[in-house]
Amino acid sequence: MSLLNEYIQKEQQLKQLQEDMQRMEGDQRLKSELEFKERLESLMEEFGKVPADLIALFDPNVRPNNQKQMKSNDGRRKRRLKIYKNPHTGEVIETRGGNHKGLRSWKEEYGGDTVESWLVRMED
Repeated sequence: MSLLNEYIQKEQQLKQLQEDMQRMEGDQRLKSELEFKERLESLMEEFGKVPADLIALFDPNVRPNNQKQMKSNDGRRKRRLKIYKNPHTGEVIETRGGNHKGLRSWKEEYGGDTVESWLVRMED
């Protein structure tokens, strides 16, 4: 598309958006919602409150996203579960880290690459 065509298209889109804005500005429902928002903001300022305070007041069961994540995993992503099966003994080890006593002993006995080849599956 040429630059001139793109400019004309953007100009038409701008006109359409301006018409939509004018139509919305005349809508009584929008005026009512804007008035509500302004009054609510002035009350919040008067009483020193923030939106999170209102959410906690009206719906105490809702926690902010960042608080939910921090409590569940202390800011870190949970490691994937790795399941290994020793073909010699049939023993299965499930671990989320490499510091598993049985897994370490397997790696000492059979070698790290060999034990990693025994990985059956990974789960979140």
